[in-house]
Amino acid sequence: MDPLQSWLTFAIALVATAIVVVAIFFVIALGLTSLQRRKPALQYVRARCKLPFRTLISIAALWGVVAAAFPLPGWIPGLVHLLSIIMIGLVAWLLVSAVYVLADVSNAKYAGAEDTIAARRMRTQMTMVRRLLIVIVVVIALGSILMTFPGIRTIGASVLASAGIASIVAGLAAQTVLGNLIAGVQLAFSDAARVGDVVVVEGEWGRIGEITLAYVVVDIWDERRLIVPCTYFTSQPFTNWTRNASQILGTIPFEIDWRVNIAAMRVKLHEVLDNTELWDGRSGSLQIIDATGGFVTARSTVSAADSGKLWDLQCLVREEMISWLQKTGNFSLPVTRVQMIDGEAMDRKMARSGPKGAEADSERDSSGMFSGSPEAEARGSMFTGAIPVQEQEKLDQQLADSSKPVTEPQPVTSEQPQGWQQVPPPRPPLPTQEAGQQPPRQ
Repeated sequence: MDPLQSWLTFAIALVATAIVVVAIFFVIALGLTSLQRRKPALQYVRARCKLPFRTLISIAALWGVVAAAFPLPGWIPGLVHLLSIIMIGLVAWLLVSAVYVLADVSNAKYAGAEDTIAARRMRTQMTMVRRLLIVIVVVIALGSILMTFPGIRTIGASVLASAGIASIVAGLAAQTVLGNLIAGVQLAFSDAARVGDVVVVEGEWGRIGEITLAYVVVDIWDERRLIVPCTYFTSQPFTNWTRNASQILGTIPFEIDWRVNIAAMRVKLHEVLDNTELWDGRSGSLQIIDATGGFVTARSTVSAADSGKLWDLQCLVREEMISWLQKTGNFSLPVTRVQMIDGEAMDRKMARSGPKGAEADSERDSSGMFSGSPEAEARGSMFTGAIPVQEQEKLDQQLADSSKPVTEPQPVTSEQPQGWQQVPPPRPPLPTQEAGQQPPRQ
């Protein structure tokens, strides 16, 4: 066949194929337009898959034309190999676009809804599934492209033969990567943390902005970004303020003086809460939680729909209550009291005003911690043992056998218990003085 005629045949086949492909695109576009009115989800299919689908159909048609009417037969194997690699890449592109379509359709269900737990759960799970599927598609596509080369196909067979050793080496080398990957999947499907949850991580308060296969991005309230590996959320404790609901309670402590009017303070607190939209009406109370150190500690408990509103509500209540305490008088503010007295004058005053004689003895409280009452005596017996008392006959015998004066202490004998002392006998009573009798002179 004449080379010119061969190129002409190839050109005619190429143009005819292009016309057929354009006609196919036109029919598909009309069909999607008509179906999109009844199924709005098809708009995502059209937006995501339009370009990769048209490119794939065009390359497939070109592949057929080259294989059928290319004028240089020696070039056909090389062109077919190139077109096959392009086809594999386009199929992977189309599959990735389909994965994005699934994610868009899933997220569209909660697009107009509030930021609820179900919306955050679905968004987090679909993000993780989308990334996993994209990684799988890309890995399979790269493997398929490499397997189109005969030399690499031989190397692949030898690698598969030593897959056991390779898997062990890869597992040891990628232990951290695989750990983060598994932790990311576990985090996405365990609902421990979701995209949009308010958390406290490493002492920082923020919202989870992104969960990847390797790390989690926490958006700090001051517009910083905290990057934490996925394994942190599966091995370390953290605080999730929106685990089951966004509603939250908060406290505002006040240190005030003992003379403050607590009832009036409660009235002012409810007045502040009723005049703000930050309060959700669930909790609004004021209680005295401590009264030591010369101060009274009052704690106000308030509630809000989310953590951001709670912060603003706490600041508002604190400012309004401080302003009210300042206006109601300085007696409400905490003060330190010191009393200066004269110690000697106070002693003389107490001596003059105190009871005397029998009256003082009657007013004196004889009960103590370990004596003065049956309960105290029983309590004291728990800490002190019974004191042993010697028998009188044995004591008299010991006094008779002793050659030393009675007034001198006797040594401890072997018959006596160890550690006991000889007790002297009681002295005879002194003669009593009769009425009117003069005492004897010395």
